[in-house]
Amino acid sequence: MSQGRSITTKIGDKGTTQLFSGETVSKNAPQTNAYGDLDEVVSLLGIARSLSSDPEMQSRLISLQRRLFVVGAELATSLGYLDALQQRVDEAMLSELEQERDAIEASLPAPKGFILPGGSPAAAHLDLARAVTRRCERRVVGMMESGLMQNPTLIVWLNRLSDYLWLLARAEEGPQTLLKDEA
Repeated sequence: MSQGRSITTKIGDKGTTQLFSGETVSKNAPQTNAYGDLDEVVSLLGIARSLSSDPEMQSRLISLQRRLFVVGAELATSLGYLDALQQRVDEAMLSELEQERDAIEASLPAPKGFILPGGSPAAAHLDLARAVTRRCERRVVGMMESGLMQNPTLIVWLNRLSDYLWLLARAEEGPQTLLKDEA
């Protein structure tokens, strides 16, 4: 970093932070919790990407990480400032994710039962990213119910993302371990 600049702003020393749109909110605000969950998903996808030896999987995960920054920016921006965002979650972004999900699903055999996570390190991290995505989705639903967010497509996108992450984990893991042992 250049001299005089630091990543430490001290803004958060009193338990507050600033939204992307500039407002100061509690670090425990619904928006902060939601985009904090997304940050966790981005990091988990980074771990999965670093563990995967498949270049196509790595590319898919980079693409997801980039799209999650779009989602995070929208969650970190209050309603009156959404027009300032360069991109938001919309039907085109949802359609793109659904097409990717459909392509992966078509390439995989149908599961023969409930699959236990952990078939490989990368798959395990994708499954954890899926679980954190579900938590984020619940927080975003809460934001919608309390009037802090008004984009229902964003909720649908998160729901599809968790499905897609489940499929990516199955594609990454190879042989599957089922809940019930087939002997």
